[in-house]
Amino acid sequence: MQGIHAGCHDKIIFVQKPRLTREITKCFVKTMLPKRLVIATRESRLAMWQAQHVQAWLRQRYPDCEVELLGMTTRGDQILDRPLSKIGGKGLFVKELESALLDGSADLAVHSMKDVPMQLAEEFSLTAIGPRECPLDAFVSSRYASLADMPPGAMVGTSSLRRESQLHARFPYLAVNPLRGNLDTRLRKLDEGQFDAIILAAAGLTRLGLGDRIRSTLSPEDSLPAAGQGALGIEILSSRPELASWLAAFNDVETAACVRAERAVSRALGGSCEVPLGAFAQITNGQIMLRGFVARPDGSRIATAQLDGGLQDPEALGDQLAAMLRADGADEILATLGSPN
Repeated sequence: MQGIHAGCHDKIIFVQKPRLTREITKCFVKTMLPKRLVIATRESRLAMWQAQHVQAWLRQRYPDCEVELLGMTTRGDQILDRPLSKIGGKGLFVKELESALLDGSADLAVHSMKDVPMQLAEEFSLTAIGPRECPLDAFVSSRYASLADMPPGAMVGTSSLRRESQLHARFPYLAVNPLRGNLDTRLRKLDEGQFDAIILAAAGLTRLGLGDRIRSTLSPEDSLPAAGQGALGIEILSSRPELASWLAAFNDVETAACVRAERAVSRALGGSCEVPLGAFAQITNGQIMLRGFVARPDGSRIATAQLDGGLQDPEALGDQLAAMLRADGADEILATLGSPN
């Protein structure tokens, strides 16, 4: 007899019909699921929303499992008087959360994918990437309707070298100054008159119910998004395949393919907060359209490329685009930044 056997309630079950394998999987998962899961998260309002979103998903899918949050303050949250590119990059937002995974105080960590370093230590795994919110940058201002409406010398705030380089290239008459802090802090600085406008990720504003603060979204031609922008990722220990199986349904196939392609571009070019680099993928008619750029911070030199390809191997597509960017001068730009390539 040809069949499949699996342990379910300490029994061996032989299956002759393939349609029953799904019932065995459900039974196995229900048997093995722990009574408690802990999600590590930063304590900013946006990070907590993201963690609570995953918490609600887990509670709905596994109602017998207690799901708790472990709020943490990271070094990236503590150091606000210097640009992120000068203090170690976005990895500062995940190190403490990863430590909680390693010492067993948390089972999973929830991240905004644009904050996740392109290289993860082998102990960790990005096991699922959820559906994407709007991935575009947002123009926020109480004085002007768009970047094009702003007069020469008007002040724009941003925390990103990626945004800064594109602003300098497309709107060279505007002044650009660093803007750090969580989303509420940045909005407060705008409202206090420290800036005439600020550029934020549209996803964060939308998730916190602040979509009415968006005067306009910036097209990819004006501000190509960061790799992973608008997507949520779940990180776990690589040594916990059973946890990966419980979280698999959170993964959105199309979003994951786009984010994997984008991250491959950044990874191949040594992308970090110190490199003004954007990568953005969209799926149309079953094909990925992938765009990317590398620039000098002042926007004086930009390498750009675009490529279409299938969904089968997003990383290979990203590597191809990185090679095209190199052919357009990315290596020379990276050399002036002192970035590895």
